[in-house]
Amino acid sequence: MDKKILILIGGGVLLALLIVGIVLTAVFKQSGPVTISMWGLWEPESVYQVVADDYKRLHPNVTVKYIKQSPINYRERMLAATSKDGGPDLIVYHNTWLPMVINNLLPIPSEVISVSDFKSQFYPVVNSLISGGKIYGLPQSYDGLGLYVNQDIFNSGGVSLPTTWEEFRSAAAKLTVRDTGGRIKTAGAAMGAASNVDHWQDILSLMMFQAGVDLSSGLNTQAAAETLSYYTTFQTVDKVWDETLDNSTLAFAKGKVAMYFAPSWRFHDVKNLNPNLNFKVISVPQLTGGKTVNFASFWAAGVSKKSGNAKIAADFLKFITSEEELTKLYSAQSKLRSFGEIYPRTKMATLLSSDPLVGAFVLAAPTAKSWYLASYTSDGETGINSRIGKYFEDAVNSVVRGTDPKSALDTAAKGVAQVLSTYGVK
Repeated sequence: MDKKILILIGGGVLLALLIVGIVLTAVFKQSGPVTISMWGLWEPESVYQVVADDYKRLHPNVTVKYIKQSPINYRERMLAATSKDGGPDLIVYHNTWLPMVINNLLPIPSEVISVSDFKSQFYPVVNSLISGGKIYGLPQSYDGLGLYVNQDIFNSGGVSLPTTWEEFRSAAAKLTVRDTGGRIKTAGAAMGAASNVDHWQDILSLMMFQAGVDLSSGLNTQAAAETLSYYTTFQTVDKVWDETLDNSTLAFAKGKVAMYFAPSWRFHDVKNLNPNLNFKVISVPQLTGGKTVNFASFWAAGVSKKSGNAKIAADFLKFITSEEELTKLYSAQSKLRSFGEIYPRTKMATLLSSDPLVGAFVLAAPTAKSWYLASYTSDGETGINSRIGKYFEDAVNSVVRGTDPKSALDTAAKGVAQVLSTYGVK
């Protein structure tokens, strides 16, 4: 055999052995014990231990440590912890927080999930987790708005459940009861104020979406002004609600409100406050003849830029958002309360769509939109939701006091633009 050929073959063998050695070294390093930590907010450790154990059975060298955090100053603590080594590998965050946390996150690798698969497997609203063509988190659940109705009040009033805003307004007026002094004893609907209507931000976002308003740049439109005016009408004109009443969740639980908007998690609060209340949750009203539009607010989990085990962390995220593990999480959560967190996957909709407790939320998911005017995100006083919410709160209060809605929104638009520019949001 030619000497040159022997040299080439020998060199090739040495190169192959070198490559195998490198691969084996990497494998051995990877096969050593690895611990990844995940910061969560709403679930106890026992719930996530179920999926952590499942993952360990498939990956014996990996231990997942889930740590429940307090929502108080969570965003600030989370940002601080993911700005240095030794912090959590995975963090739970609200979908509207992405502009605030993106610099502390790594994109989910395309080999874990591609953008096309992400868009096809989850509800459209999860696109709020995509920036610059990259995915920065996987949804842990879905939630939105439902219309909670007191069935006893509706039955005694002989009023049908509303499906449109016209029907909603009519029902609210008919079901409002006042005492001899004109004070509200039973409110037809918790609507029209910012001070004591829980989730008023979500309600106003929903109404703006349905009216076709672009909340980022369309607050100076007639549609936006009319929507804000309509929201406040329930207090200023119809007077089915006023600021002397309890906060809407408590008032509804006391049986003092016929209709109340809230996300699914408020079901547990209402039940805890009044286990005997006869109520149900139905779909929110829509504009007559308009396109069906709903509102969403949900939590996701992303990989910290400072994670020393980013690929494993991303793989664990993919694992716990699989159909099998989401089902196990729901089962574990349901042992602690009436139901678990709603599945974010489109193919799992049929598992819950006919459920009397959460069906209305599931049916709303395919047409839901999300924006920074969102309630109870625990983003702190300086967070994007809180800052934007304050401008809209001022607008609502101004209109209630008699200010022209367009003028009130002109002021809000300037504030909103300033907040969005801070985070580079267009």
